Amino acid sequence: MGENSSGSFLRRVEMRVKAVISYNGNLFYGFQKQKETNQTVTNRVEDALKKININSDIIGSGRTDRGVHATGQVIDFEVPKYWSDLKKLKTSLNRILEGVKIKHIIKVDDKFHSRFSAKKRVYRYVFKTTKLSLFEEDFISYYNSFDMDKLQDGLDILIGTHDFGFLIKQGSYTHTNIRTIYQAFYKQRKNYHFIYFTANGFLRAQVRMMINLVMLYAQGKISRDDIVSQLNLKHRITTKLASPQGLYLARVLY
Repeated sequence: MGENSSGSFLRRVEMRVKAVISYNGNLFYGFQKQKETNQTVTNRVEDALKKININSDIIGSGRTDRGVHATGQVIDFEVPKYWSDLKKLKTSLNRILEGVKIKHIIKVDDKFHSRFSAKKRVYRYVFKTTKLSLFEEDFISYYNSFDMDKLQDGLDILIGTHDFGFLIKQGSYTHTNIRTIYQAFYKQRKNYHFIYFTANGFLRAQVRMMINLVMLYAQGKISRDDIVSQLNLKHRITTKLASPQGLYLARVLY
């Protein structure tokens, strides 16, 4: 009776919130906690929460690799009811956090889960074909000349539901390698080039491997058939990854 009453009380005084965060991936060894280091986004946010007496683990919509940034990562966690002023909570956390910023915080249903409730995820890759400035080097990638039409053609090949088993970092283990890419397209704005991917989910390093693959095609280093061959699990044409500096987890849709 006592334990049940205590459990009920705890549930009453806690509420679940969803936060959209951005972070500089160069400062961290990835989003997820690791045994070798505490220099991760998750550690940084949970340490900030503890400083304002919120002892909650955070759940993220997905992992990002070392060096990969986010402008729209989503996390959820529990807060005591006395933090019902979420605007004040956001301000308090942003005063503490370094390299991470809280963009929005809202109350959500107890059933909300940043990862499992997500319907779509959007990644954006930014690169230039001209020399990067000192202030761009950590946030934008560089490629030399390429064929824009071939780049879009390569991206078109990836759209749809596929087994991406040859486009995942080796040594990774998942329940299934099947993912659905809804959109994959290229845009240019002045001297900046952008690649966008929207999918129901991504495997470990999948986005960076896909970018490397299509850029090799756009630069005339591999053929269109090579992309098809790797996508169809016939031949591993390349296992290299595009540099992380230009990659951003841009948005998560629910």
